[in-house]
Amino acid sequence: MASSGIAATLIDGGRTAHSALKLPLNINVDEYPVCNISKTSGQAKVLQTCKIVVWDECTMAHKKSLEALDRTLWDLRKNYQLLGGSLLLLAGDSSQTLPVIPNSTPADELNACLKTSPLWKFFKRFTLNSNMRVLFF
Repeated sequence: MASSGIAATLIDGGRTAHSALKLPLNINVDEYPVCNISKTSGQAKVLQTCKIVVWDECTMAHKKSLEALDRTLWDLRKNYQLLGGSLLLLAGDSSQTLPVIPNSTPADELNACLKTSPLWKFFKRFTLNSNMRVLFF
């Protein structure tokens, strides 16, 4: 999945995070958001059995989106480890677009970044040192 529709179209079978996770539209208003996924739905079964969740262009996502995914995976998997014990691969360039919040200040946008989430300290960061696209063309 990807944060933007354009990035989702570049992934074979890709979907936006809002579509794949049924994230609430008012995510920045709700104190403790969760994904709107029924425990008996097909999407719930996919999230219960998947080994890895890949989220491209994650830097455009609000930090509460990640926290909503964490709470939802806890509930669906009945596993109270980080992200319900599943692996999450976040891909994106932190020097690109920040989360967009209507009628907000730059401070609000910085506060909405994934790096300000309490979950961020549990992630391991890797960086790419060479442009792989250049190597193949």
